[in-house]
Amino acid sequence: MITEKKVEDTICQLYKKAAISLPEDVKISLESALKVENDELPQLNIEAILKNIELAEKRAIPMCQDTGLPIIFVKIGKVEFEDNNIYETIYNGIIKGVQKATKKTPLRPNIVDPITRENTGNNSGTMIPQIDIELINENYIEFTILPKGFGSENNNALKMALPGEGIEGVKNFVVETVLKAGGKPCPPIVVGVGIGGTSDLALKTAKKALLEKLGDKNPDPLLNKLEDSILKEINNSGIGPMGLGGKTTALDVKVKKVSTHTAGLPIGVCIQCWAHRHATARLK
Repeated sequence: MITEKKVEDTICQLYKKAAISLPEDVKISLESALKVENDELPQLNIEAILKNIELAEKRAIPMCQDTGLPIIFVKIGKVEFEDNNIYETIYNGIIKGVQKATKKTPLRPNIVDPITRENTGNNSGTMIPQIDIELINENYIEFTILPKGFGSENNNALKMALPGEGIEGVKNFVVETVLKAGGKPCPPIVVGVGIGGTSDLALKTAKKALLEKLGDKNPDPLLNKLEDSILKEINNSGIGPMGLGGKTTALDVKVKKVSTHTAGLPIGVCIQCWAHRHATARLK
């Protein structure tokens, strides 16, 4: 049975885990990037990143001072809740879990009023944590936390392209966005791309694309080819680790598409820094 306390504890543990340790696929991608680099400076930068990751895990402290804005993806299947108010159980559990993780980990309090800049002190606020809910035909509820730092988030971009711009227009916009960002999002980065939907859905789809495993091939041959093409062009830019030159500007590019209106081609680009933090848990 799913209780508010169980949700709270799960979210608290997930946020702490995400802040302190990177998923294995991200570590492997960074280690592979080190082998690709020939020059001393990019090698030193990636070595410093890997050492940072090692120390964070060893000392059980966050790997970056920007512990992110909490984004929670919830997939709700056929599970039994403690009471009939499923919304309150999930919502209250998530809020309390984020607040508990902020104190226990500890995490830097990042959430402020956008106008007054007053900090809530507990990483929650109006519509934050940002919660995305999806209904699934499974026998579990799944929580994924994606703490999003704003060094990378500030470099996201949206284009309401015309249908005639096609797949080449998608590629050009993504590459243009990454080149414009340069070293600001702390490369090597991961690039999420969302194609289709509406303006907000394109960016949300781009963010969801970031959750795909690095190194895995896209099952859609057309999108797989697009990902490879974009990644190659980005890495040929020479921006390199931390923007100081090198062969690895991006670890991977992940593209997802959703249906859209006949008159539009929305393109969302979501950039993630090398600290590609996320963690998932399922409750039955």
